[in-house]
Amino acid sequence: MKRESLEFDVVIVGAGPAGLSAACRLGQLAEEKGLDISVCLVEKGAEVGSHILSGAVFETRALDELFPDWKERGAPVRVPVEKDFFYWLFSERIGLNVPRLLVPKVMRNSGNYVV
Repeated sequence: MKRESLEFDVVIVGAGPAGLSAACRLGQLAEEKGLDISVCLVEKGAEVGSHILSGAVFETRALDELFPDWKERGAPVRVPVEKDFFYWLFSERIGLNVPRLLVPKVMRNSGNYVV
């Protein structure tokens, strides 16, 4: 039986955040060095991002490092977090709104985006 085959210099399995970042950064490095490499990104979902939840809060630090001009390029990251609250839930109906001063910085969403 004869099968079709394709050759690539690099194959990345999974088009989630890590796979996409790896493919983009590899392309950037190849361009900087003047190298001509072929990269294949394989994803099991019907389309890139099909397994990622929407409504998540996204911290842009990695995006800032990978694509410093992401805002100018029109990346679809447009809804900044305006307010967030931290509740300590004691039961299904009873909770305490924890004052912002007591919430650790890593659990605050200022400067992040809803995607």
